[in-house]
Amino acid sequence: MSHSPRKGISVGRDLQNVPDLNYAITDAAALGFDFISVPIFHPRFVRNASSEVNYNYPLTRSDFVLPSSEWSRIVVGRISPWIDVDSPCEHLRKQSEKALVQEINYAIHLCLPTVLIKLRSINCANLARVINSFLVKNTQLQFWIQTPLCHPAAFVERLVNGDSASQYNPPACRDDDTWHWWNTLRMLCGNSTKLGLVPEIQPDLPDERALSRLCGEPIVATVLPTNVFLNNNKGYPVLSQLHQALMQRLFKLDIQPIITGASRHEKGIKVYLQYINHLHQCLPPPGPVEAFAKGYEDYLQCPLQPLHDNLESQTYEVFEKDPIKYKQYQEAVYHALLDRVPESEKETKVTIVMVVGAGRGPLVRQSLQAAIRAERRIKVYALEKNPNALVTLKTFQYEEWGDTVTIVSGDMRTYQPEGTALKVDILVSELLGSFSDNELSPECLDGAQRFLKDDGISIPCAYTSYLAPLHAPRLHASVANLRDPNCRDKTIARDDPYESGYVVRLHNVGVMAEAQAVFKFTHPNPQVTDGTIDNERYIKLRFAVENDDLLHGFAGYFDTALYKDVMLSILPETHSPGMFSWFPMFFPLKEPVALRKGDTIEVCMWRKCTAKEVWYEWCLTSPVPTQLQNALGQTYKIGL
Repeated sequence: MSHSPRKGISVGRDLQNVPDLNYAITDAAALGFDFISVPIFHPRFVRNASSEVNYNYPLTRSDFVLPSSEWSRIVVGRISPWIDVDSPCEHLRKQSEKALVQEINYAIHLCLPTVLIKLRSINCANLARVINSFLVKNTQLQFWIQTPLCHPAAFVERLVNGDSASQYNPPACRDDDTWHWWNTLRMLCGNSTKLGLVPEIQPDLPDERALSRLCGEPIVATVLPTNVFLNNNKGYPVLSQLHQALMQRLFKLDIQPIITGASRHEKGIKVYLQYINHLHQCLPPPGPVEAFAKGYEDYLQCPLQPLHDNLESQTYEVFEKDPIKYKQYQEAVYHALLDRVPESEKETKVTIVMVVGAGRGPLVRQSLQAAIRAERRIKVYALEKNPNALVTLKTFQYEEWGDTVTIVSGDMRTYQPEGTALKVDILVSELLGSFSDNELSPECLDGAQRFLKDDGISIPCAYTSYLAPLHAPRLHASVANLRDPNCRDKTIARDDPYESGYVVRLHNVGVMAEAQAVFKFTHPNPQVTDGTIDNERYIKLRFAVENDDLLHGFAGYFDTALYKDVMLSILPETHSPGMFSWFPMFFPLKEPVALRKGDTIEVCMWRKCTAKEVWYEWCLTSPVPTQLQNALGQTYKIGL
């Protein structure tokens, strides 16, 4: 399967002093840059905080320098570096506060899309207050927060040596983590979606756990100083392998690199830009899953309820495009037929296969194909309750399948065949959801088990759900937006959106620990025979916290054994290559929970059932207890 190459990346140029803005824009464009980052005011223009001071000259360049369309398209305004609104010096604090408000107001006047603010330390309460004063006015301005990204020990060492890190205030202790700076500001601003992180790449990178956490943040751009680059054998600037790997991870988040600093190459700054473009083009082309999910990254969707709602043709069509799932189903039926019918009986014995929830017939086709491969005779019953899908099934029966397939209209849990009780050798279904049992496969297959012979085979024969703790500030903010009465997607709007689970293509998130098994179901279910069916479940999981972090909820996955070792999985570690039928689930917490290295996350989860409904409940018991979510299924439940 061929895939189109990746589109180009938007790269910016950071300029410290810009006496002629038009020339700077023209020069940057000629070099190939897409935008520039420039000071809103002259970076050394320290204004007096007194309101009585009147200046008899322009404080900065006029808005007439550029048309508004160019201000809003190719200029990022940078706040003056001397401004420190959290300075312990009262005079500087007041002076800085007035200057910051003045610069932000002027950025709004110019119609700039964003301002870039350099975060100095974890002490940023007053900065957050100033930013919040603009956020509550519903300004369209975005705030890009530049924060150093480096190994903590190396950061302190460079402070001591007096290099470029000295523009930041000293950290509280040697092992200070600059992520806490950003996290403090973000929390003080209510996790506003108008705040974006801009990590400033340093020569010494933090460890893998910190980088994984970084990839869960709402990163919009990254600052690349020229002193981070090395020279290759030909004297051209390149990044180390660790830096290359980081940039390639960030490219997948659609970030915009900003190159800052003086050129260290005789051919000028353009060679740095060419290298970044080359690095981006070296990314492998998007695979089938990535191509299928394009546009759905971190987009919340309600889980399907196929028992309650009849699926539309478009939904069937999307799922039927998955080549991997149906290939594995064919493989499972193929091996089941070989095990069921010995070679000596292949000409005389007919295996009865029932496809329950047949939809538009993909599993019927795979079963027929498996029989051809196995050289075994089969008779297929296709059971479907959706009257609209039955039209398609009967069309296939009339035009292709003939008497080999019998179409049956009805609900697998209640359908009663006329005459002699129907008993089948193989029961095939595709009733699994993103959390395995969340589309009520256990209840459906328990009801259909009466059709299965005592020694019959169920495909799938087992499935297990999994949970993993998730750092996902952008996703958590998206859940909050569902409470907004102006939410455009009315099909998913909620009075209390944190009480529900969502299907989502996880993208801009950080998974904190390997997923652990939650609920397992097997078929045939021995409880059906002895009349003690109980599909309720409860579990408590424990995850070790290896890095300071912020917990926003849990990712839900599943895997299934179709037959023996024929598997399907959406677990990150064992994901079936190329399969895109299922996105993971997201179970949010009502409020993010701060974690410290060495903490233990304890999460409790229940699967509760009544005669009419099934739902999940969840909560934390450690490191802090949280309120039980979705109690009695008051917001999110699946109808039987």
